[in-house]
Amino acid sequence: MMIITRFFLFCFLSFTLLSQAWAESSSVWKVSKDGKHLFIGGTIHMLSQDDYPLPSVFDTAYQQASVVVLETDAKAMQEPAFQQRMMMAMMYRDGRNLQQVLKPKTFAALSEHMQSRGLPLDQMLLLKPGMVSMTLSVIELQRLGQTATGVDSYFSNRASQDGKQLGKLETVEQQLTFLADMGKGREDDMILYTLRDLEDLPTILSDMKSAWRKGDMASLEKTSLTEMRDTFPAIYKSLLLDRNNDWMPKIEGYIRSAQVEFILVGSLHLAGDEGVLEQLKARGYQVEQL
Repeated sequence: MMIITRFFLFCFLSFTLLSQAWAESSSVWKVSKDGKHLFIGGTIHMLSQDDYPLPSVFDTAYQQASVVVLETDAKAMQEPAFQQRMMMAMMYRDGRNLQQVLKPKTFAALSEHMQSRGLPLDQMLLLKPGMVSMTLSVIELQRLGQTATGVDSYFSNRASQDGKQLGKLETVEQQLTFLADMGKGREDDMILYTLRDLEDLPTILSDMKSAWRKGDMASLEKTSLTEMRDTFPAIYKSLLLDRNNDWMPKIEGYIRSAQVEFILVGSLHLAGDEGVLEQLKARGYQVEQL
């Protein structure tokens, strides 16, 4: 189980696959009702060069859409001012530091991991555990070759170049609020889970990417969503369920519009009975996997 890494990659092993291998299904769905439709694609936020080209259905949906809708404004998240606000929100500013917050055994395990990767622990001391977990996950993913543009950024850049309209389901400030207190009250558990699963990251990534390319939501639910919901229910609620619910009126509004949209969200938002796809089915929409 990798709570933070799985959320970050999806909120993913480098191998080359022939697109024909996934011809039967994909992580793109057509949602329709009353003669109108849009497309929804499940994404991964970090990829390797070998993951490109993406499955061809992503391009099919993109070509038919006049609007590309992301979780939030990808470009705004890269602006220095937002990056600074994010760092300030995810740092201790009340006199505490990570060593004081974590139990000695947890802090020792973190120190050992940092030393094994040649990373300076002192630069992490003021970061909250959620930010530490995300940082360590990103470093490990990059070490494994996950350095290419993720699906969201890829289509954000492409839409800008092609002059297509960009939309968003939430603001960057909302995303920052969701992340700021991630793991609060469960700091030791979050760090220990992250350290444990970073050791198995190559295998976990292989399984998760395979499920993503095939659009196998049942596998993603089994390997990622269920344990997140059971182990960290507060994180599951704030980072997945609440956001799914908040997005539904906006997604329905897009479906009713005269334009065709291609909505791209982290794949875990599409899995499970409380995911976006099942909620749309429950509201009477036809959901067809491409």
